[in-house]
Amino acid sequence: MHALQVGSVVMTVADMDRSVEFYTHVLTFEKRHDAERSGREFDELYGVPNAHIRAVELQLGEENIELLQFIGTIGAPVPADSRSNDLSFQHVALIVSDMEKAYGVLRRNNVEQISPYPQTLPDWNPNAAGIKAFYFRDPDGHPLEILQFPVGKGNPKWQMSKDRLFLGIDHTAIAISNTAVSLDFYRNLLGLHIAGESENYGFEQEHLNNVFGAHLRITSLRTPSGIGVEFLECPATGARLQKTHLQPTFHITKPSCWWTISPR
Repeated sequence: MHALQVGSVVMTVADMDRSVEFYTHVLTFEKRHDAERSGREFDELYGVPNAHIRAVELQLGEENIELLQFIGTIGAPVPADSRSNDLSFQHVALIVSDMEKAYGVLRRNNVEQISPYPQTLPDWNPNAAGIKAFYFRDPDGHPLEILQFPVGKGNPKWQMSKDRLFLGIDHTAIAISNTAVSLDFYRNLLGLHIAGESENYGFEQEHLNNVFGAHLRITSLRTPSGIGVEFLECPATGARLQKTHLQPTFHITKPSCWWTISPR
């Protein structure tokens, strides 16, 4: 079995209307679907008895996210002290056509910042040189990233779309403790392929993650289409293992087809 596509990235929210307002009016996602779910199959799928869920699908460019609100069964919030090197850390990376304009939009809408300001990754790191990045949070505290790729890096489609500011979703990044072990699962079992690797550290990375001494081993994985998956291993600073009750933000699941699986 191998994955043909990473589909919607899924996030649990506390107030659907507030979240939809943020994603559609600030980040310019388009609302595609709004429905309620309940029944035994959803209780078993999410592991929440008597689940009553409002699910909203949002699209940016060619990629989607799905927001879930568990009505009447509010779970634990994102930990207030969560950091970018925690093993619970995961973000969605949105591509922008102009970093300074996008940063201005976020500032005017008073987003909670993780990075103090956008960072341009240094020339000494050839695999990441010239990439502009900035971390912030949505209304529920979920980490998000905006990225601007220089010419020659990233999917060529990001250089072709200049008529909009927020273009689409490049990847979802997850903190891991061991790249080799994670590759055994995501590459050898699920069939994702390595698309790129980088080792990032120094002033820019520390300020991007807001973690002093941040030193990341980054591995980018892809399927034939869809959103990428990026490993963030912190070999130098370590990672805090946190017990959380956050809804996983992407799934391999047959009933809802968030990932498409087919025989080799």
